[in-house]
Amino acid sequence: MKILITGGTGMLGTSLKKFSRKKGYEILTPNRIELDLQNETSTRLYLAEVKPNAVIHTAARVGGISANIANPFEFLIDNLRMDSNLLTAASAIEVPNLIYMGSSCMYPRNLSHAMREEEILTGPLESTNESYALAKLVGWKIVKIIAGSSSLAWRTFVLSNLYGPNDHFNPSRSHLLAAIIEKVEKAKMTKSPTVEMWGDGSCRREFTYVDDVSEFIIQSIPLLSEFPETMNLGAGVDYSVRDYYDFVFNALEYDGEILEDMTKPTGMKRKLMDITLAQEYGWKPKTSIESGIRQTVAWYKQHRNESARD
Repeated sequence: MKILITGGTGMLGTSLKKFSRKKGYEILTPNRIELDLQNETSTRLYLAEVKPNAVIHTAARVGGISANIANPFEFLIDNLRMDSNLLTAASAIEVPNLIYMGSSCMYPRNLSHAMREEEILTGPLESTNESYALAKLVGWKIVKIIAGSSSLAWRTFVLSNLYGPNDHFNPSRSHLLAAIIEKVEKAKMTKSPTVEMWGDGSCRREFTYVDDVSEFIIQSIPLLSEFPETMNLGAGVDYSVRDYYDFVFNALEYDGEILEDMTKPTGMKRKLMDITLAQEYGWKPKTSIESGIRQTVAWYKQHRNESARD
């Protein structure tokens, strides 16, 4: 099987390559020069030439809260363009299997219960990353329409926040957990007695270890036609932001204190996904948050200089 992985140099793409090789699949992970997803003609010609049996679309413009707030236009337009070009080109040559990476931000804001697949588009989005969420919703809808009007096994996996080796640790691009690791490690190295935390740390977030997700995705490709069109992939458990600081403090053996910055937004109260449906199809995340953070910290320490430049 020939698999095209977009975004192959990112955290998820790198992990997917590892598990693809274990299965003996032929993998295509073009760089931005070889496949410019912002260019419609380039994308169409590339897919027509390589004719993959499956596409795993992980490429996206991503970032944390500050990046989303600062660049809402770019997060919307860039992701809309990449998704439209890739999905249109894949549809034109009838790629039989395709997995689109959705995001938990597609769900309405501040649901008090674990979010279920049927609740997408049932309420207003969180304002801090609304542009990214809107782009993801459009991509999800395109996949849904194509799957519903053809025999193509195109599916959307809605992901929680991911973490692990090859994450972005640069503060301008990092998500919560990677940002905490970066801050705590720097505080330890500089012997700072405190680490700043946005808000009061009470909001809860779900993080899933990237290798758990990648292994399941690769195993799923031959079975996609049996899967539902939309399915949540998450850890099935969430923790408070303050809990994540404590996990990282323990992993890095840092004994400082948290300094709350109440001038910064605390964020949505909760973002936990219901994974009942995915469990029926074999999804079973196996990496505990403590183990996953230890592995991520170990990778970060080994690669901190290059991760700071990404």
